[in-house]
Amino acid sequence: MVTNQRVTGPSHFQDVRLIEFDTADSGISFVAGDVVLIQPENTARHVQLFCQVLGLDPDQHFTLQPREPNVACPERLPQPCSVRHLVSQHLDIARVPRRSFFELLACLSPDALEREKLLEFSSAAGQEALHEYCHRPRRTTLEVLCDFPHTAAAIPPDYLLDLIPPIRPRAFSIASSLLAHPARLQVLVAVVQYRTRLQEPRRGLCSSWLASLDPGQGPVRVPLWVRPGGLSFPQVPDTPVIMVGPGTGVAPFRAAVQERVAQGQTGNLLFFGCRWRDQDFYWEAEWKELEKRGCLTLVTAFSREQERKVYVQHRLREQGPLVWELLDRQGACFYLAGNAKDMPADVSEALESVFREEGGLSGPEATAYLAQLQRSLRFQAETWA
Repeated sequence: MVTNQRVTGPSHFQDVRLIEFDTADSGISFVAGDVVLIQPENTARHVQLFCQVLGLDPDQHFTLQPREPNVACPERLPQPCSVRHLVSQHLDIARVPRRSFFELLACLSPDALEREKLLEFSSAAGQEALHEYCHRPRRTTLEVLCDFPHTAAAIPPDYLLDLIPPIRPRAFSIASSLLAHPARLQVLVAVVQYRTRLQEPRRGLCSSWLASLDPGQGPVRVPLWVRPGGLSFPQVPDTPVIMVGPGTGVAPFRAAVQERVAQGQTGNLLFFGCRWRDQDFYWEAEWKELEKRGCLTLVTAFSREQERKVYVQHRLREQGPLVWELLDRQGACFYLAGNAKDMPADVSEALESVFREEGGLSGPEATAYLAQLQRSLRFQAETWA
């Protein structure tokens, strides 16, 4: 990691980071639309608390040996391995546990009261109670273990890998092109933090860990690798692209625009939406410069700057004649990225409205036109919950 910069204003409700990695000598290569997988780790405070509750010595070393044939040891664990390494980099103690976790805990519990509660949570009749205790407030595995101290203290270390799943890597859209930033890889990371009825705020494991790293204090190395994403941009020269990327959904389109501009492709139409122009308008100066050079057409929606909220789907309808011209007459490709909640359906609805109003299509014809764009991969979406 070479830079870790907050790109939202100080008064904005969300901390969003532009993070850059130096990939020189790594052999890592990527194109616009690819994603990077980042392997996070647990905080030192949580590792210490976990070891304390389970009565483990973090500095103790062990060797793993499979007890059954055809069972491999976890790939990323060194042999021998320290307890600290196992807990910090492998066991997902920050996840919300499933019912099976409570079932196994009940089997291991020496305490009658705790075992009774664990059996309730793991029973069919106790699922509503489990939801209220664990899933609704997003209570973590570590917090559950702290609530059942006698059981936690009795867990044999041999069972840890059966009890707690491994930390999974998190995927982020790559937000830069090697053609514009050689040997560099950039991501735009919204730091996840929210409150439930529990006293401590809920925090996203990977985003909070990344935000905590400070390359200004010394070298910071992050385990990451690249894989193809859900978006692939046109290989045929002079094919225009329409991109809709509200919020951090704009990240893959920055990579695409950088790559296309470097290749001399100027047919780039970007719809970007955020709350406030002065708080979360990512890469404003860069977009304005590309507009000046005639490489980009930018359409913005700042949802909170007027009484009636304005989103990207509203701007899409307003730009209906241009959108129809590009799609129907110039063979443009349409791309959508961002939050999966309401936005994809709203954008699809806006597109069908454009097809009816500008193309003169009936309702069923507009739906069929959109379906044909999807089948031919001229409409592609990458959304996340």
